[in-house]
Amino acid sequence: MYPTLFNTIEQSINKVFISEERKELLQPLIYYIQGKVTSKEPVQLNFICTHNSRRSHLAQIWAEVAINYFSIPSIMCYSGGTEETALYPTIILVLKEQGFIIDIISSGANPIYVIKYQDNYRSIIGFSKRFDSPFNPKSDYVAVMTCSQADEGCPYIAGANLRLPIMYEDPKISDGTEEQMKVYRDRSLEIGAEMFYVMSQIKK
Repeated sequence: MYPTLFNTIEQSINKVFISEERKELLQPLIYYIQGKVTSKEPVQLNFICTHNSRRSHLAQIWAEVAINYFSIPSIMCYSGGTEETALYPTIILVLKEQGFIIDIISSGANPIYVIKYQDNYRSIIGFSKRFDSPFNPKSDYVAVMTCSQADEGCPYIAGANLRLPIMYEDPKISDGTEEQMKVYRDRSLEIGAEMFYVMSQIKK
């Protein structure tokens, strides 16, 4: 794992306070993953938000890193939205600052990014897409709803075994303000800490 990213995990992610209320909210996801891991079945997590531009990407990316950090086998992470827009540029800036290596491989209205956290390991492909995109699983997955709009707008997710609302405040509220980078950093660390907590509870 890249040194700056490892330092972010050790010095920031692992020190974020998670309330008992949030831990209780995360428990159904832990139960589901543990059941699949114990049964030696593959796990597919699809993090869903309205635009697939901010929170759902952060959840996907940090969950993937946590899986690697705790060496949990057979878990794949995806993200999607109820509509396609673009991965918001400030997310890329914050992730780079926190230690990810990111390259753009296709520009345009909806750029495609290669997001790496470790050499000689699979990259994360980041771009905005619908939750039912061909890039994402069609069945046997958990739909993790990371924003209230997606939760309300998608009362039924076709193909999902389980639908869990694990919502976060939208960092978009800070766009154009002096606090923007701080808000995005904090949201990234908050989501990262909760994904690390979930994976830390899984017994292999």
